[in-house]
Amino acid sequence: MKHVLLTALLLAAGAHAQIATVSIAAGTPEDKDLQAVSAETDPQKRVAMLQDFLQKYSANPQAVVYGQWQLAQQYQELGDTAKALDYGRKAVAGQPNNLDILVFVAGAAQKAHATDVIMDCAEKGGRAFNGIANQPRPEGMDADSFAAHVKQDQDAVRDRYEYLEATSLNAMAAEQDAKKRMGYVERYVAAFPGSRFQEQATQLAVATLGQLNDSARLASFSEKALAANPNSVSLLVVLSEAYSGSTDAASGPRAEAYARKALDLAKTQTPTPENRLAVYTGMGHSALGNALLKQDKNLPAIAELKTACDQLKGQAEAYPLALYRLGFAYAKTGKLADAKVVLTELVAIEGPYQQPGRDLLAKVQAGPPKTPTKRTK
Repeated sequence: MKHVLLTALLLAAGAHAQIATVSIAAGTPEDKDLQAVSAETDPQKRVAMLQDFLQKYSANPQAVVYGQWQLAQQYQELGDTAKALDYGRKAVAGQPNNLDILVFVAGAAQKAHATDVIMDCAEKGGRAFNGIANQPRPEGMDADSFAAHVKQDQDAVRDRYEYLEATSLNAMAAEQDAKKRMGYVERYVAAFPGSRFQEQATQLAVATLGQLNDSARLASFSEKALAANPNSVSLLVVLSEAYSGSTDAASGPRAEAYARKALDLAKTQTPTPENRLAVYTGMGHSALGNALLKQDKNLPAIAELKTACDQLKGQAEAYPLALYRLGFAYAKTGKLADAKVVLTELVAIEGPYQQPGRDLLAKVQAGPPKTPTKRTK
C-alpha cells in the first residue's frame, strides 16, 4: 500500500482551488498512526488498523477521506473489488474534486464493469480540471501570466484528466442501452469540452440518436456537429448511417446526400493510419448503398455495395454489414444465386450479422412463395 504524507498541500487560492488534495500534517497522531499502518506487512491487519483509524479520527474530514482511500486500495489489492468501490466512492463523496481518488475509483469501476461509477468519476474530474481555467484572475496579474499559470496547474494533473477522458469514452461506447448511452454522451461532452476525442464522442452521439430514432434531436445535433467540423468524412458517414436507419420519410435523401459528400471529400484528402480514410471510404459506399436501397434505387445500390465489399474486405467491424446489405439487395431484386454466394460468406463470419445472415439465407434458399394450384374435383 502506498502511503504518501501530504503536508502543506491545501492550496489557498487562485487556479488551484478546483483540485482537491489530502493533507495530513507531519508529526500529528494521524500521521504517526498512518506510518504504523504502512509498516505493517500483513494485508488483513492493515485493513483492521485502517478501520480503527477511521473510527478514531472520524471528526477529521481529511483523515476520513485518506483512510477511506487507503482502505479502498487495500481491498483492491486483496481482490475485493466491491469493497474497494464502496470505500473509494465514500472517499469521492468527501473530496469530489480529488483527481487521484477519482482515477483510482474509475479504474476499480472499470474492472467491475460499473459504467455509472466510471461516468460519475469522469464528470467530476473533467469539471474540476476545466474549473482551473475558470478561476478569477488575481488582481495585479496580467492575462499572459495568468494563462501560463493556469497551464502549469493543468499540466500538473493532465495525465489524470486524460485517463478519465479516455476511460469514460471507452465505457460509454460499450454501453448496450442506447438511452443510457446517450445520457452518458451528453455528460461527457459537458465535462470534456474540446476533448481530443470530440469527433468520436460526436459520432457515438449521432449513431445513438439514430438508433433511438429521435429525428428531432438527431437533426439538431447533426447541424451543430457539422458546423464545428464540416469536412469530417467519418462524421458524414456516421450521419448517413444514422439517417438511413430512420423511419422518417425524408431520411433517405438526407442519408444519400451525407454519404455522397463524404465520398467527394475523401477524394481530396490523404489517407493515413490515424484518419482511417480508406476504411471510412468503404463505409461511405456501404452507407450510400443502404440509403439508395431505402429509396428503392436498387441497381445503383448494388453497385455501391459491391464497391463497399471490395474496399472493406478484412475489416471486421464493417465488412459483415456491407455483405449483409449486398445480400439483401440481391434478394430484393430477385438475384437469388448472387444472394446465396454473398450470404454464405457472411454466415461463416462470427459477429452480430451472422444470425441475420442465416435468417436471410434461409429465406433465399426457400425461394419465392409458390402460387397455390387450384384443386379440381
